[in-house]
Amino acid sequence: MKKIFRFIGFIFKGIWKTINFLRLAVINLFFILIIALIYFGYTQTEAPQPRITKASALMLNLSGPIVEQRSYIDPVESLTGSVFDQDLPKENVLFDIVDSLRYAQSDDKVSGLILNLQGLPETSLTKLRYIAKAINEFKASGKPVYAIGGYYTQSQYYLASYADKIYMAPDGGVMLQGYGAYTLYYKNLLKKLDVTTHVFRVGTYKSAIEPFIRNGMSAAAKESASAWLTQLWGAYVDDVAKNRNISPATITPSMDTFIRQLKSVDGNMSALVKQQGLVDELVTRQEFRSAMAEAFGSEGRDSYRTISYYDYLPTIKPKIHTSSNDIAVIVASGTIRDGEQPRGTIGGDTLANLLRQAKNDDHVKAVVLRLDTPGGSSFASEVIRNEITALKASGKPVVVSMSSLTASGGYWISAGADTIIAQPTTLTGSIGIFGVITTVEKGLENLGIHSDGIGTTPFAGLGLTRGITDKAGQAIQLNIEHGYNRFINLVSQGRKMSPEAVDKIAQGRVWTGYDAMRLGLVDQMGDFDDAITQAAKLANLETYNVQWVEEPLSASEQLMLELADHLKASLGFDLQALLPESLHPVSQQLKQGADLMADFNDPKGMYALCLTCDVN
Repeated sequence: MKKIFRFIGFIFKGIWKTINFLRLAVINLFFILIIALIYFGYTQTEAPQPRITKASALMLNLSGPIVEQRSYIDPVESLTGSVFDQDLPKENVLFDIVDSLRYAQSDDKVSGLILNLQGLPETSLTKLRYIAKAINEFKASGKPVYAIGGYYTQSQYYLASYADKIYMAPDGGVMLQGYGAYTLYYKNLLKKLDVTTHVFRVGTYKSAIEPFIRNGMSAAAKESASAWLTQLWGAYVDDVAKNRNISPATITPSMDTFIRQLKSVDGNMSALVKQQGLVDELVTRQEFRSAMAEAFGSEGRDSYRTISYYDYLPTIKPKIHTSSNDIAVIVASGTIRDGEQPRGTIGGDTLANLLRQAKNDDHVKAVVLRLDTPGGSSFASEVIRNEITALKASGKPVVVSMSSLTASGGYWISAGADTIIAQPTTLTGSIGIFGVITTVEKGLENLGIHSDGIGTTPFAGLGLTRGITDKAGQAIQLNIEHGYNRFINLVSQGRKMSPEAVDKIAQGRVWTGYDAMRLGLVDQMGDFDDAITQAAKLANLETYNVQWVEEPLSASEQLMLELADHLKASLGFDLQALLPESLHPVSQQLKQGADLMADFNDPKGMYALCLTCDVN
C-alpha cells in the first residue's frame, strides 16, 4: 500500500513540477515581452518623414500581394508568426497604390515613374486594371514612365506594358502563361482513409464540392470555367497588344510556333522577347542606372534621383474635409464566415456591425460596399443582406462595387443593393447552394470500433461517427433545395426578374462582369471611382467626403503588431524557404485546402461558395 501511495505521490509531484515549470515559463515570457516593449518604445523614436528635396522619380517597387484591405491576425499569433515569417506577408492596399500615383501626378517633386515590380506576385486582372488606370493618368501629366525587370511574370508584365519604355536584363525573359483554374481533388484520398463524404447541392454548375467527390473537373465545370477564363485572357491580351502596338497573335503563339521562334534565336529568350516587341531595350543594371540618371538627374556614385513607393506613401497629405456629407466605404474581402471574424475573412456579424454603424451615422448619406469574395456561409450572407435592407430603409442608397471576385454568397449580399457595378473581368454569379458532411463510421469499423446506443429521435446520434441515414440525407437535401429557392427569390426581388429567368442563369454558373450585365445581374461596368460617383448621384450630393469605415485596432493590438513587425525584421526566418521552389505551388494549394476546412462554419451547414473561381 505504501508503494502505491509513494507511486501516486511521485506522479503528483511530477505533475506539480510540470505545472510550476509552465507557470515560470509564462511569467518569464511576459517579463521578456514587457522588457522588449519598453526597449522598443524607447529606442524606436518617431521616424522622420522622408522628404524629396529635388525632383525625383517615384519608384513603384511593390513587394507582396495587392489587397483590398490590410488584414491582421491575433496579436499573439503575430508575435510567434513574426519569428518564423509565416502568414505575415507584406500587403499593399490597392487604394493606397492608386492614391499615391494620383497624388504624384500633380506633385512637382515627382518627375517621373519607374515600375520595378520584381516582388509583385500574380494578381487578378481587375486589380491590375485599376492600377493601370492610375498609371495612364500619371502619363497624361506628361511625366515619363519606365519599367525595369530581370524576369517579368504575367502580372508584372501587364503593368510594365503601360510604360513608355520597357527595360529588361540581357539574360531575362517574359513569361505569359495564360490563365487557368486548377484545384486538388480528394476523392481517392478520402476513400483510402475510409471517410464518407455526403454531398447535398443544387445547380448544374455548382462545382464547389467536386474536390470531395471526384478525381477531376466535371464537363459542366470545365464548360463554365472555359468561358470566363477565355474572356479574362482575351482582355489581358487585348490590353497588352494595344499598349505595345503589336499583334495579339504575338502574345498567344501556338507551342509549335513558339519553339520555332525560339530556335531561330538559338534559344535566347531575351533576344526573342526583344524581337517580338515585348521589351524595348536589354540593359545591365549599371546601364539602367546610367539611363535613369540621364532622365531624372544623378545623385552621384552611379545612382539617380528616386524615392521608393514605401517612403513616398507616408508623405501624401490627406484631403481636407470640406463637406458635412459623407459617402461611407466599407471593404469586405475574403470568405464569408459566421460570427465575428478578423480582416482577411468576412464575418457576418462583423460586416453587419459596420453597416449598422454607417446607418446610424447622420453624416453618412450613402454607402459603397466594396466586395472581393468567393462567398461562404449562407447564414452569414443573409445576416449581412438584412443589414443592407435596413440601411436602404433608412433612406441611404447602397452601391456594391465588385472587385476581382464577388460570387455565390457575395452575390447573395449584392442582390439587394440599389446599384451593382462590376468590371468586365470581375467574376460573379455562381448562384447555388451546397452542403458537405464527412463521416468516419467505415474507418472506425475497420479499426474494430463500433458505435451503438439509443436516441429519442431519428436524428439523434447522426454525424461524424455514425454516418447519415438515407432518410436524414433526404431531409438535408430538401433543406438545401429550399435554400437554393430562397437564393433565387432574393435575386428575383432585388434584380426585378422572374424566378424562372434567374434560375436559367443561376445553377451555380460563374459569369464575368460583362456577361453578368448582359444577363441583368449587374447594372453597369465600372470601377471603384464609378461606384463613388454613382453613390453621390443616388444621394443627390454635389460635395462629399469619402469616409472609410472599418474595425479599428485597439491600442494594445497595435502595440503588439508593431512589436511583431520589429521581431520579424530582426529575427525573421522563412520556413517556406526550406522547400524547393518547385514545391511552393503545391504547398500553397495544400494550405488553401486547410483554410477551406476553417471556412466551413455555417450553423446549418449550407454554403454559397465558389471554389473554382481561383485563377492561377
